[in-house]
Amino acid sequence: MKKIALAIAAAVALAGCDNKQAQQEPVQEAATTASAEMSSTGGNGQVTAEDAKAFLQDAQSRLEEMAEEVSHASWLASTYINIDSQYVEALASERYTAMAVELASEAAKFNDLDLDPDTRRQLTMLKQGLVFPAPKDPELTAELAQIGSKMQGMYGAGKYCREEEGEEKCYTLTEMGQMMAKNRDPELLKELWVGWRKVSPPMKPLYQRQVEIGNAGAQELGYDNLSTFWRSKYDMEPDAFAADMDAQWNKVKPLYEALHCHVRAKLNEHYGDDVVPAQGKIPAHLLGNMWAQQWGNVYELVKDDDMQAPYDLTQLVVDAGMDEKEMVKTGERFFTSLGFKPLPETFWERSQFTQPRDRDVVCHASAWNLDGQDDLRIKMCINKTGEDLVTIHHELGHNFYQRIYNQQPYLYKEGANDGFHEAVGDTIALSITPKYLKEIGLLDEVPDESKDIGYLMQQALDKIAFLPFGLMVDKWRWQVFNGEVQPGDYNKAWWKLREEYQGIEAPVERTEANFDPGAKYHIPGNTPYSRYFLAHIQQYQFHRALCEAAGETGPLHRCSIYKNDEAGKKLRAMLAMGASKPWPDAMEALTGQRELDASAIIDYFQPLMAYLKEQNQGRQCGWE
Repeated sequence: MKKIALAIAAAVALAGCDNKQAQQEPVQEAATTASAEMSSTGGNGQVTAEDAKAFLQDAQSRLEEMAEEVSHASWLASTYINIDSQYVEALASERYTAMAVELASEAAKFNDLDLDPDTRRQLTMLKQGLVFPAPKDPELTAELAQIGSKMQGMYGAGKYCREEEGEEKCYTLTEMGQMMAKNRDPELLKELWVGWRKVSPPMKPLYQRQVEIGNAGAQELGYDNLSTFWRSKYDMEPDAFAADMDAQWNKVKPLYEALHCHVRAKLNEHYGDDVVPAQGKIPAHLLGNMWAQQWGNVYELVKDDDMQAPYDLTQLVVDAGMDEKEMVKTGERFFTSLGFKPLPETFWERSQFTQPRDRDVVCHASAWNLDGQDDLRIKMCINKTGEDLVTIHHELGHNFYQRIYNQQPYLYKEGANDGFHEAVGDTIALSITPKYLKEIGLLDEVPDESKDIGYLMQQALDKIAFLPFGLMVDKWRWQVFNGEVQPGDYNKAWWKLREEYQGIEAPVERTEANFDPGAKYHIPGNTPYSRYFLAHIQQYQFHRALCEAAGETGPLHRCSIYKNDEAGKKLRAMLAMGASKPWPDAMEALTGQRELDASAIIDYFQPLMAYLKEQNQGRQCGWE
């Protein structure tokens, strides 16, 4: 997984865990032994800098061994969803969490020591490693593991069933996603939108309890709550991190508002005033995506009659006769063209590329490193589409990042921050340009610049449309974690943020009987979401720097670093740092800047912004 399966909040509904106590005793015994060993250090009971280093070496060895067990259990639970796999995952995650919490507590012994920066950094990272830290109470650790895995199981097995020609037909989320991407019947889209969200109301009491336990765990580690804990992981003060997120959003907000205005006008032309108002918010079910987080699937509805995209990437994939494995091979070849080593043979043997016919699996795309070395895998249910070809590049970015830093100490086997990990593959995907597609034989000729607006529109419908969603998901969680939003207002607060930031609205009335946050994987999956917002800023910052390194002088949106040695060297050097330095150091190594900077997005989309301003003349943009 992207690190140690730390994002595995863990574990599923055990029908009464009768041997829970038996499973906990070895953990408690080990923890007691560790505490006894710690208390005896320094001779007189005073710990020293050498004690801290010895502690870290032992802690990382133990965590790495346990993380491999958790990763295998979680892989099993994601690719064979049943009560047994979830039971195994729950126990493994419970043991890992108990160990991680105990070691994080032990790390506090060294808080007052004068330590070198590297040792201090590792101790801090040890305390911040878990997503949902459990309290030291073993019963709460077990409960937290069970809740997390149960919610993931609910999500992964979720389906929507409807009557069709007198028979019940059930659809997976993947199948519903394909229908929402292509179908333009607003009533069917509304039915699918509502139908999928029936999966999440049973999660609400579980989520509420999980927050209670996680907050208690964060407080035992010295944080006010999970909100402060989550926002403390970015080498800056928690409030400063949140303020910087808002500052970057404000830089790109005018571009989003211009895009929203144009898309709403075009949808209004297609559907009419009764379905899409000419002013105000856009109904969430009409944007081609189950969560309205990306809008690329409605490109045909929102483009002008004379606007031609330079190519249809899905059609190119189909015309080339690519199967799912060849799509992944194509992504691998991009990375190897930059000097990365090819993926190991086990990657091809152990990854999940397609959805099995005989069992439930979690189709949500993810990248895994199960042993911290070379057991790299991706888990997807690949469709032969341009969207999935881009997603493959994204997931492989995780894998190549995981591999290049695999000689770092365990706690540094991670991105400089979690946004870096998400940005790497997307940076490569920005080089999937006509120039690149011609080089690999998917296009015969590179289209001239007259079709660039269509290309940029396609990009913006996915990338720019995503930004407010990427920002508000964790804003909602931070408010839940710090008590600003109580359980009785979970859904109300969710839609308040969606309306404020995205300018969209639910197609039907929503109440607190619903739990719409749970219908998005990252909520029951306990995956922090700020990383995706950061990645959507960082990828353009990275792309601009790598294009400069490659000597590209044309428009930023036409640059591809495919096969460029200089760009490859610069990228590999930064990735090899892992998390060994604060993220501004890694940012500086690649870009020469020490701060997040959304200006690269403005540079990239400048031609589109000029076009949208012209198109929106006379329209009333914005929403209440």
